[in-house]
Amino acid sequence: MLPWLSELFGVGGSFSAHLVLRAILAAFTAFGIGLLAGPFMIRRLTERLIGQTVRKEGPQSHYQKAGTPTMGGVLMLCAATISTLLWARLTDVQVRIAVITLLAFGAIGLADDYIKLLHKNPRGIGARAKFAWQIGCSAVATLAVFLTAQGSVQTSFHVPMIAGPVASLGLFGFTILGCLVITGASNAVNLTDGLDGLAAVPTALVACALGLLAYLGGSPQWATAVSVPFVPGAGELLVFCCAMAGAALGFLWFNAYPAQVFMGDVGALALGGALGIVAVMIRQEILLFVMGGVFVAETVSVMLQVASFKLTGRRIFRMAPLHHHFELKGWPESRVIVRFWVVSLLLVVLGLSTLGVRL
Repeated sequence: MLPWLSELFGVGGSFSAHLVLRAILAAFTAFGIGLLAGPFMIRRLTERLIGQTVRKEGPQSHYQKAGTPTMGGVLMLCAATISTLLWARLTDVQVRIAVITLLAFGAIGLADDYIKLLHKNPRGIGARAKFAWQIGCSAVATLAVFLTAQGSVQTSFHVPMIAGPVASLGLFGFTILGCLVITGASNAVNLTDGLDGLAAVPTALVACALGLLAYLGGSPQWATAVSVPFVPGAGELLVFCCAMAGAALGFLWFNAYPAQVFMGDVGALALGGALGIVAVMIRQEILLFVMGGVFVAETVSVMLQVASFKLTGRRIFRMAPLHHHFELKGWPESRVIVRFWVVSLLLVVLGLSTLGVRL
């Protein structure tokens, strides 16, 4: 947080007391940055001919999207990062880990988009290289979380509705789980980003929910009351999560159907990686799986489609990811988008409904 803002909100207890207000201001700041900078970025991307390519085997309705500016995710990264720097307590190690992870995965996506679009190489940096970089960044982020943990609760495996840790993970187990969650979330959001605005709203919803869980988990009283792991300092992640949500909604202003710009890998990989690292820090990997069920369904549909075709030569879905299947069944794109948004909202509510419930 900038010094003059810190003086405005005070220090010590009063600084923490304004956490919710700072989180709200972070969301509005990120949204405002996106709203103001969006037209300029779209013009610049259009001038540089950084346009989306469309798969020939995809739905015919997508052919008209060819040439739509992409790599707009840079706008989200800038908005979320600037807003976090303005309103979050930067001495909090968890905030620093979250921001660095966001930017690291954004850099992977930026390199992939750059090679695809400007060097006209459809492979980008290559699937294996991209996956290796994702695993590497996930491992470093997870290791940082493990080494800065202040107790065994922060390095154990937790299950919603069950009080206390279920199992102690240790460094190896914690790193493996973290890599799976962060890399999986990053790729899942990327697979979901196939229709106008489809990924932005679920990302904002899940980010807000994770922010709430971080806020509750950062207080020993609230953590006990609602049965979530107590993670000292985690409450500050509420500011980061709200900044992400605001950035996603600001981008949605231009990405809503019919889209004026696409986020590209630079946005999708970064947002997914950020959701993953927050879930790892607050020990809510399972709730991320539940609340991000739309992302999970999109990923599983691709895995099932590939496995079925390789093993039997037949396809389960008309096309994967799942949203294309419904398009080819005759659903208008706008209907697919809104229905997936509704499902995402219901899944977030379902995940939050576990708070305070003990079996």
